[in-house]
Amino acid sequence: MSGNVMVNGSVKKDYVRPLDFKNGRVDMNHGAGGRAASQLIEELFLKAFDNELLRQGNDGAVFAPPALDAGARLVMATDAHVVSPLFFPGGDVGCLSVHGTVNDLAMSGATPLYLTASFILEEGFPLADLRRVVESMAAASREAGVPIVTGDTKVVERGKGDGVFISTTGLGVVAAGVDIGGANARVGDVVLLSGTIGEHGVAVLSQRESLQFETSIASDTAALHTLVAAMLAAVPGAVRVLRDPTRGGVATTLNEIARQSGAGMVLEEAAIPVLPQVEAACELLGLDPLYIANEGKLLAVCAPEHEAAALAAMRAHPLGAHAARIGVVTADPHHFVQMNTRFGGRRMVDWLSGEQLPRIC
Repeated sequence: MSGNVMVNGSVKKDYVRPLDFKNGRVDMNHGAGGRAASQLIEELFLKAFDNELLRQGNDGAVFAPPALDAGARLVMATDAHVVSPLFFPGGDVGCLSVHGTVNDLAMSGATPLYLTASFILEEGFPLADLRRVVESMAAASREAGVPIVTGDTKVVERGKGDGVFISTTGLGVVAAGVDIGGANARVGDVVLLSGTIGEHGVAVLSQRESLQFETSIASDTAALHTLVAAMLAAVPGAVRVLRDPTRGGVATTLNEIARQSGAGMVLEEAAIPVLPQVEAACELLGLDPLYIANEGKLLAVCAPEHEAAALAAMRAHPLGAHAARIGVVTADPHHFVQMNTRFGGRRMVDWLSGEQLPRIC
């Protein structure tokens, strides 16, 4: 990896060959904190994520606090990403790690400002795949307008990881007057969904070695903060709850909101948008789309008098084109989520029990 080299007739010591991103692999030296670790950071992470704060080169990014209006608040969110497989139709663990934390901030009504990233790499992981993941993260970060300003890398022995695990933390600002939280739903509020459900989970599932099947479905992974901003601008003060239905899907997320708010919910099955391909895949595999993970959709609980304006704002945004009202908040001391079926009956929509799709986000 290193040695002496002749430069202009003199010997230059400690020449380091560039990383082999075609055939090279992560080794334990890349996590040891020495020359190899520094080379990995400089040739991969710094190059991909380049920004003024990251170029400081310190253990943390130092920056002036954002100027806050009276009543504004800071919000932080953190998330770990352990997808299997790492690459799937429509995305990979890299872009997912950016979108996941940006969306966690957005679900508080925040404008995301900065991200940090921590990588756990397994010895033997191909450098080509690592570069692909990192470049995907960088592209997602630039597209979202939220820079990755500091991070960390560790390497574990072969067999003690699963290629790469990524944890991201985000910092954002919630504007004055914005009060969004799971406990805010009120009886009579409407439940809105930004689009079709289940694409992410089915896309990942289609690539599992034991279950591979042909499908045109791609993950819906996306950063939702601009959609949220459009909604809040269109109906100030009317959006009470926002949540992205990731693990556990729409069903589990709505049960969480019902419990936090001390209310119940009644959904309309016919109003919940699901792509025919997703319905077919779920029927084949014996799964319910309501419990499938999503990475580019949101649920909103909104004051009923602002339903039309909120839906119009959502549908005017590319990520909310298929938005729909799917239910209402009800008075229910048991905090049940129920659904009126297409056949005229009513059934319980309970919490997810166990793991329907492991390692999905």
